[in-house]
Amino acid sequence: MTLLVLGGTSEAKELSYALADAKIDAMISLAGATREPVEMPLPTRHGGFGGEAGFRAFLDENQITAVLDATHPFASQITNRTARVCTVLNIPYLQLLRPAWEPEGGDDWTEIADESDAALYIHKWQTVFLGTGRNTLEKFNGLEGSRVICRLIDPPTEPFPFEGGEFLIGRPPFSVERELSLFRDLDIDWLIVKNAGGEASKPKLIAAREMGVPVLMLKRPRMPAVRRVATVPEALDWARAL
Repeated sequence: MTLLVLGGTSEAKELSYALADAKIDAMISLAGATREPVEMPLPTRHGGFGGEAGFRAFLDENQITAVLDATHPFASQITNRTARVCTVLNIPYLQLLRPAWEPEGGDDWTEIADESDAALYIHKWQTVFLGTGRNTLEKFNGLEGSRVICRLIDPPTEPFPFEGGEFLIGRPPFSVERELSLFRDLDIDWLIVKNAGGEASKPKLIAAREMGVPVLMLKRPRMPAVRRVATVPEALDWARAL
């Protein structure tokens, strides 16, 4: 058996170490969104597959016999394609999807279905901290004229796509104390995030709660009806049972 792990999340990193310790024949694929990704204990490939045809060819050339999808909860295009191809080729497939965040006491969250909905809530004179990454930045162009701060891991290669925006470079992890200090220095009025779930990105939500800053929470995209687990131990059990 050769297991392909589709990575890019903290769970995928944790799983790769577990698979290596268990001596399960596996490799991990990273999309290449981060320029200097953390080294993995499994054989690693970087970059996209070149569409569905390229993905099928990769599975065949590398004699992949199972796929474990541990991509980001918002990587619905990759997940849908992978699930479809694995079904057609009769390759065992599992999605590792961490649970979504749920509001707690003191949280002031408003769910939105699309990035363009943010303009319905935010005024031009307000400061927005955008924790959604750069991939969908153009969809927030209704916020043009507001101060919009988008945090990135790597320096941008292109200018901000609309007036009033600025990039802030920072590499996680971020503590609650660090987020509180940053939000106070920036004097933010709103926080916008994707409902990615997990602990790594939660400090900014805790900081917003403590400061009384309202949050616009992007809903997760719809995922295919597939076999799914929520934790790394469950995913490892599945791999061991193959």
